[in-house]
Amino acid sequence: MNYESWISYRYLTASKGRFLSFLNLVSVAGVAIGVTSLIVVTGVMTGFGNNLREKIIGTTPHVMVEKETGVSGFNELRQQINRIEGVEASSAYVQGNVFLESSGGQATGIFIRGIIPDTEARVTKVNQYLVKGTLKDLTDDGVFIGSELARYFGYRLGDTITVISPGSGIAGQGWRYHLKVAGIFNTGMADYDLSLVIVNLKKAQVIFGLDSHIATGLGVKLKDPYAAKEMKKAIYEVIGYGFLVKTWIDINRNLFEALFLEKWGLFIILTLMVLVASFNIVSTLIVTVTSKIHDIGILQSIGVPKRAIRRIFTKQGVFIGMLGIFWGLVGGIGLSYILKTYVQVPQEIYSIDHVPVDLQSTDIAIIVAAAMVISYLATIYPAAKAASLQPVDALRYE
Repeated sequence: MNYESWISYRYLTASKGRFLSFLNLVSVAGVAIGVTSLIVVTGVMTGFGNNLREKIIGTTPHVMVEKETGVSGFNELRQQINRIEGVEASSAYVQGNVFLESSGGQATGIFIRGIIPDTEARVTKVNQYLVKGTLKDLTDDGVFIGSELARYFGYRLGDTITVISPGSGIAGQGWRYHLKVAGIFNTGMADYDLSLVIVNLKKAQVIFGLDSHIATGLGVKLKDPYAAKEMKKAIYEVIGYGFLVKTWIDINRNLFEALFLEKWGLFIILTLMVLVASFNIVSTLIVTVTSKIHDIGILQSIGVPKRAIRRIFTKQGVFIGMLGIFWGLVGGIGLSYILKTYVQVPQEIYSIDHVPVDLQSTDIAIIVAAAMVISYLATIYPAAKAASLQPVDALRYE
């Protein structure tokens, strides 16, 4: 340790001068609280964002291939897509809007999706979201409904629901289809659980008046869901541009952009806490410079250059920042662990029983870097003020 660092350390830890020790403690605590808040908030925001992202990926295929007139010969198209490098599986589906007729005769708009159970399980997590029933129960007249829809209308396994197709039928009776509740799923997303029902693909083709070889589209599962943008181009190159290819990112772009802005907006706001804490560093160094004028005069009189004086007080401020960052990391990681392990949240709302905290090394590195930069900037003026003192002025009253 050179003499500059040793003097800085002595000024920081010297037992003499309780007021200075208190100021140093307050400065360290201010930085630590700011860093702790940043780590916890960004961790919680990232955790909730990732949790929501996993739910979306679980209920929606990574890529959807559709055509305005319907996908004819979807089995051949599946084989083409499955041969693309990076594609894990694919499954055909039929989807559209229908009306659910309640016992009181009122009609509620819902979204119906027809799937092939065997192949759908390889593309989405529909089998994992089932809380009652199994995929084998999705037969001709079977239907899976969401937990919110079941709760709202009081449906149970074995009950019959009536859906009204917007397509043409035979004198009214052909529009109504009676389906038996074969399963109840819970995705944790209220919109899906309230408005989505799932039937067998063949039944959906009947409801929407489609031939047996026609589907609305194909759902594709990728080996890497975050490579959806690149895979979209690869799929277009294979099947041509007569199809509409949408990724899960395209469909939920507004939601993800809102989450991104919210996370970094909070980051900027909480960074102001560290900025406010840096004023404590400024005031601490100014008081230290004022109380150490005699020491500064002696150092200058024995030949210590001004740049060394500047570095002494700069290092003291940096030491304060580093201590604050260290205890902020300890507090932030510790508090995040407590939130993730012991703090419970309403499971019926979030579909999880604890706070989803996800600490990213990139986020922590940005927080540490921002705190270090702010701490360093806080030392510039006091250190320059100390270096500008003249030995004669410093020793005038000695």
